Amino acid sequence: MPKKVTSKKKNASGFGKDRRRKHHHFLVTVFYADGEKFGRVYTDKEKADRFAERQRRSPIVKSARITLVS
Repeated sequence: MPKKVTSKKKNASGFGKDRRRKHHHFLVTVFYADGEKFGRVYTDKEKADRFAERQRRSPIVKSARITLVS
């Protein structure tokens, strides 16, 4: 009996077979002068960039960093 040939389309989003991931997650980590740390996760890179820039303007923020989580 001949084998059945199935054609699979590649996922255009770049996540492959991982069906749980529909978009990337960006973690914004804010470090304060007193040693405290705060993190917030965004699915939109532009919103993460705007939040980090807004936090950097504060005089008590030492640094703000954006990392790609997934």
